[in-house]
Amino acid sequence: MNALALQKCLNHPAREAAARCVDCAGNFCRECVVEHDGRLLCTACLRKATKASAFREVWLKKAWNLMQSTAALVFLWLAFFTLGKILLAIPSSFHEGDLWKKFQDQL
Repeated sequence: MNALALQKCLNHPAREAAARCVDCAGNFCRECVVEHDGRLLCTACLRKATKASAFREVWLKKAWNLMQSTAALVFLWLAFFTLGKILLAIPSSFHEGDLWKKFQDQL
């Protein structure tokens, strides 16, 4: 006789075990195991597996948001720096109004 058939479910002692959890190697009945990513897991191991993947997704999302914010700040800094350089390159005669007087005299 199969050794698994002689085992009892860890959660339901009156029921015989139908499967063994891959992670914790515990014996469980059909109601206590779930297939996840091609493996049979008990509810406790399934909770651990989904919690770890959810944590990883949250961490990746926060890292992506931080990277986008940093890129936006760098872009804005470059834009204002370039604008400042352009304004500094304009001759002072333009700001004093001498350039406009020359155009008015020509007209």
